[in-house]
Amino acid sequence: MEPSLATPRTTVHRLPKRAAYDRATINAILDEALICHLGFVADGQPFVIPTIHARRSESVFIHGSQANRMLRTARGGAEVCLTVTLIDGLVAARSAFKHSMNYRSVVLLGTATEVSEPAEKLAALRTIVEHIIPGRWDEVRQPNEAELKQTTVLSLPITEGSAKIRTGAALDDKEDYALPIWAGVLPLRLVIGAPIPDERCAAAIAIPRSIAEYQRGG
Repeated sequence: MEPSLATPRTTVHRLPKRAAYDRATINAILDEALICHLGFVADGQPFVIPTIHARRSESVFIHGSQANRMLRTARGGAEVCLTVTLIDGLVAARSAFKHSMNYRSVVLLGTATEVSEPAEKLAALRTIVEHIIPGRWDEVRQPNEAELKQTTVLSLPITEGSAKIRTGAALDDKEDYALPIWAGVLPLRLVIGAPIPDERCAAAIAIPRSIAEYQRGG
């Protein structure tokens, strides 16, 4: 049986029946999300910064400029908190108090390490690009040596975390179910529009497969 990622720090106490600690559930949410938020403390001030992430095996990669304060702090051994949230629907109840959302979220805690070996760093960057647009890496120019030197890549192990998931209809008070008020769920999903070419693209350049066949979602 796969070990749980629950620890005293990540155990869900509010509505614990919505929690999940198995790697498969956590990985699926991380893989669907396009943006994570990384929490850290620098010089006594807490920050939470949105950034691109990508998972490979039992680690999550984040990247950015060498001058990035978030990455400089994290690679220095600071504890970080990585979160992602997917919104699946708005839950309309019969009372204002019981309105909610259907969602899937993940919280990871840990210490990140820098990916510095060139081949591993390049592989991590490929993982990030492929997470955002599958198939894109092989369609474009690869990073050169200068670009690699300008980029910091960190790896956060997926060893301590939890998922929290809400599904279903509104949970109204028993006496409110008789009220003549509509209640239900308004589903939400990511919609992919038609590709918009860069104005400097030659008209003869066809839309590549990674863009033309792009899909997202679980």
